[in-house]
Amino acid sequence: MRRKILLTGDRPTGPLHLGHYVGSLKNRIAMQGETDLYVMIADAQAITDNFKDIQKVRTNILEVACDYLAVGLDPEKCHIFIQSCLSELPELTMYFLNLVSIQQIGHNPTVKAECKMRGFDESVPAGFYLYPIFQVADILAFQADIVPVGPDQTPMLELTRDVARKFNDLYKTKLFPTPQGVYPKMEKVLAGFDGQKMSKSLGNAIYLSDPETEVIKKVKKMKSDETRGSIKDPGDPEKAIAFSYLDSFDPDHSFVANLKEKYKEGGLPDSVIKERLIEVLLAFLKPIREKREVFHKDPEAVFSILERGTEKAKEKASQTLAQVKEAMGIRYSFIYK
Repeated sequence: MRRKILLTGDRPTGPLHLGHYVGSLKNRIAMQGETDLYVMIADAQAITDNFKDIQKVRTNILEVACDYLAVGLDPEKCHIFIQSCLSELPELTMYFLNLVSIQQIGHNPTVKAECKMRGFDESVPAGFYLYPIFQVADILAFQADIVPVGPDQTPMLELTRDVARKFNDLYKTKLFPTPQGVYPKMEKVLAGFDGQKMSKSLGNAIYLSDPETEVIKKVKKMKSDETRGSIKDPGDPEKAIAFSYLDSFDPDHSFVANLKEKYKEGGLPDSVIKERLIEVLLAFLKPIREKREVFHKDPEAVFSILERGTEKAKEKASQTLAQVKEAMGIRYSFIYK
């Protein structure tokens, strides 16, 4: 039996943050030795809402690659590749567009939320509006069995599963597996330090590359339970953002549980919680930042890794495209001999 294929990736619109680590990077690292893992730097997708600043996308390819390598993605165990280098992906998108309705895309809650966040109304670029289909093509190009996703990406996964089934049924093939989602083992998504959804565009994230001074500054800005009038009053740990970070990164779970009980009783200053979080995050980020600096100083080595990964990814996507055209009856013998 072949190893399970896993496809995942990120848009290179900035360096990666702690939300990325908890939401997906941690899972990828754990599964890279058990699966045939393809990790995509989704530059073509990033251009859909950054088409006026493509240099930003280009620059951040290196930043994201350095983040990957620094947290422990091993190029000997996975294939890290650049999306725009695979011409097979837009061709597959063209075929899959015929299996999806405009209504399906319009009702996608993630598309609605992303359009609202970016201030798009009737002027939403078609490329951005259709990006769920590009994601479908990305996943099916590798015939992925597994896709690590966050809760907000469930509609994208369901659309992919729907297209895979439709294609198989329509063209009488078993080419595409129905991909399964792997969700992060966390009760809720990490919020930004301002309490909103953590986002590079909102500038409310703690990045894997942040220096110590920046980490300290951001933790001190974290919102606490604003309903309690003074330190003596009981507090709700659910309303103090620092606790959600401690839940994700503090290895001493009993210590965190004890802090929460004291917070509920009253008398525990928010500064104590934040000081603990600063200690925990600095210890967690230090080795990542040090490794990242080594990679960042040698971009040629990093791009060599990307080149090898892209070659392997293109090989797989090309094979899938040939199988798709064969199933559809458009792999003409006078061209393909």
